[in-house]
Amino acid sequence: MFDFSIRDTAGQERFRSLIPSYIRDSSVAVIVYDVASRQSFLNTSKWIEEVRTERGSDVIIVLVGNKTDLVDKRQVSIEEGEGNAQELGVMFIETSAKAGFNIKALFRKIAAALPGMETLSSTKQDDMVDVNLKSVNTNSSQSQSQSGGCSC
Repeated sequence: MFDFSIRDTAGQERFRSLIPSYIRDSSVAVIVYDVASRQSFLNTSKWIEEVRTERGSDVIIVLVGNKTDLVDKRQVSIEEGEGNAQELGVMFIETSAKAGFNIKALFRKIAAALPGMETLSSTKQDDMVDVNLKSVNTNSSQSQSQSGGCSC
């Protein structure tokens, strides 16, 4: 049985000192960057280094390029993300949390990489389903997205 908890530091430097306590007993670290922000992408190397300093090679690290729905604002190509992940020896995937794109695939990829879960790695791509969530109240959703809030 797995204990599942998520710690979201939002990439803020003030949380860097908390990383050791966050990942002390972790099996997985998901480092997320915004594909529409080159600086966000460049910061991922420091976060991966922090995780490795604390856990060594005893942790699965996934580099995630998020916000792929912002096509016109993209500053980091999928090739750059893949190349960086390969160079750093970590897993890679691109997602859109807003559109629900590749979220299931991300968690399946993580689950398949966990010890004892090898059978998941043979899961067919056809079995994976992406979710596209649409707000029921579009007026509320628009005002919240303009202010940067969550419409959930």
